[in-house]
Formats: sequence, structure tokens, C-alpha cells
Amino acid sequence: MTYTPELIAELELLRQYDLDNHLSGLKVHQDAEPDSIDAARRLHDKGLLSQPDGGYLTSLGRDAAEHAQALLIILSGRAEPH
Repeated sequence: MTYTPELIAELELLRQYDLDNHLSGLKVHQDAEPDSIDAARRLHDKGLLSQPDGGYLTSLGRDAAEHAQALLIILSGRAEPH
């Protein structure tokens, strides 16, 4: 499996969720970039988002967002060394 543009768009959307606030969701408006609209729909279809246009993270979505955000921190060199 490779990182396709579709997967990257999904990761980018998951990156935007505030993991410190469970009551914080996202709304992907119809005038947003088509990649973002499609990513939200795919994440909803996969059971990661509560609504096709964003909404809240499901339990699985929260796990995915935590991993996606952690990976970004690690790869950007901002992780603290052990």
C-alpha cells in the first residue's frame, strides 16, 4: 500500500481535529476544496466520522486521528527523543 493523494487528504483532515476537546468537531462546507469534501465522506464511510461532512470523531476516528497526529509530529522532527 502506498500513500495516495486520497489517503493524504484523509490524514490532513484527521490532523485538524482538536484531540484535547472531545466536544470539538469539524464542518467541511460545500465550498471547501473538493479533496476535503471527498475525504470527509470517505472517512465517514469508513466509520471514522459521525457525519459525511465532518462532525465528530467516532471512537475509531479518534484512534486514527491520534496516530495520524503522532506520526506527523515524529516525521516533522518535533518528537522528544527517548
